[in-house]
Amino acid sequence: MKKILAIALVALLTIVSVFAQATSETQSSSTKIVVGATPEPHAALLSLVVDDLAAQGITLEVKEFTDYVTPNDAVEYGEIDANYFQHIPYLESFNTEHGYHLVNAGGIHVEPIALYSKKYSSLSDIPNGAVIAIPNDPTNEGRAILLLQSAGLIKLKDNAGLEAIPLDIVENPKNLKFSEIEAATLPRILSDVDAAVINGNYAIPAGLVATRDGLYVEGADSPYVNVIAVKAGNENNPAVKALVEALKSDEVKAYVAEHYKNGEVVLVD
Repeated sequence: MKKILAIALVALLTIVSVFAQATSETQSSSTKIVVGATPEPHAALLSLVVDDLAAQGITLEVKEFTDYVTPNDAVEYGEIDANYFQHIPYLESFNTEHGYHLVNAGGIHVEPIALYSKKYSSLSDIPNGAVIAIPNDPTNEGRAILLLQSAGLIKLKDNAGLEAIPLDIVENPKNLKFSEIEAATLPRILSDVDAAVINGNYAIPAGLVATRDGLYVEGADSPYVNVIAVKAGNENNPAVKALVEALKSDEVKAYVAEHYKNGEVVLVD
């Protein structure tokens, strides 16, 4: 009887050991990646690829942010693995300003910015002395000012680049005034100014459609591609590469085609 019990005990311990080893191997083969994103369209697109990545043994956690600074801080200091909210010129400017080491792991889409107004229905209606609100961060301010130049409202000096500021304006026939506002706040103060240049990821949640509501919309050749950003050295991480690839899937393309029919989001190859 004792011999039988001993054999049974050995068999049980063997089963437990094999199960524990299998569980350990499963856990070790599983990877988790935490990605910070602004709600739309970034977090919405990320949510589409959760299952695809899970099938590859990658757990994707999406952490939402509502500003442009905190998600970059979080990547730089290793609090999250990547973020998805910014375009390349902003990333490069942020690195220079803060001494950070963020890099582009893959371009995903462009969100054309536009000039919006609650008071006027065309560019020609904008009066002399009108107040135009623009983003106050260096890169998006430059982008906004370049948009206003493309619209024919102002003219910049020849050497004004992607980080142009109001002081670079050399011709302002309507004597426009510029109010520099945090980008996230622009939709909320739109009624308080004559017009505002608003980024797509803040315009979309506010119900603004560039091609429908915009007085002037950025061209399709925009250099402002939104990217997956990581800290330098992590751009070749297999989980990051899998994330970038997943965001180029047919499922994502179909979602964008259905939900952003008016060109609010344009995927890149």
